[in-house]
Amino acid sequence: MPRHSLALAFAACALAFTPAAQAAVQVTIDKSIQQMTVEIDGRPLYHWPVSTGKGAQYDTPNGKFKAFRMERDHFSKEWDDAPMPHSIFFTPKGHAIHGSFDTKRLGTPASHGCVRLSPANAEKLYALVEQEGVLNTTVTLTGVAPSGAPAVARKRPPRADELEQADVQVQQPQFGPRYGSNQPAYGNPYYPQQYAQPQYAQPQYAQPQYAQPQYQPYGQPQTLPRPGYVYRDPYTGQLYQQRY
Repeated sequence: MPRHSLALAFAACALAFTPAAQAAVQVTIDKSIQQMTVEIDGRPLYHWPVSTGKGAQYDTPNGKFKAFRMERDHFSKEWDDAPMPHSIFFTPKGHAIHGSFDTKRLGTPASHGCVRLSPANAEKLYALVEQEGVLNTTVTLTGVAPSGAPAVARKRPPRADELEQADVQVQQPQFGPRYGSNQPAYGNPYYPQQYAQPQYAQPQYAQPQYAQPQYQPYGQPQTLPRPGYVYRDPYTGQLYQQRY
């Protein structure tokens, strides 16, 4: 067998048993939108919602980190043995990417500092990192986690020119309508009300008073006035003068 043929055979065997080169896994978490992007050698592969630390006390730190440890079934010793399936640790303080059964809160800050994924997505990421190598995985966190309270628009303070314009409008005198204009003076605050509303009195009608005639009782003698007096007949109204 020629020597060069033997050399080629040994080279082919060496290539066959050489392990394949591992690809770089890049995990990027944007806390401002609570989203994770997974790339392989710069090629986007996955895009998932996450939950990072809630509040300033549990905020997940920003920066670029190297993953260094993996645990398929991990339980938190700090938080009442809470399950953390398919954990990938990336900081010495214990921050990790792991699965969470609280899937309703994904997309909002909810953790004590870790990066939560749905159990299915955490399993996919765990398998990928395990295949490509945990030391070949980079975790990068950016952005600012939104607060729990909704954003409220604040009223803009007035500018200096707006304050001056408002002051001028307040100091402008109030003028009445010009001479010859069709604006009524009645009801205008510039004109004093000189004319009072007319008051009409209801007419008062007096009830007529009728004098009752004075009748002399029948059978009694009629008393005549003393001499020198004028006498009026109660029936006819005629005047009589009594003489001496």
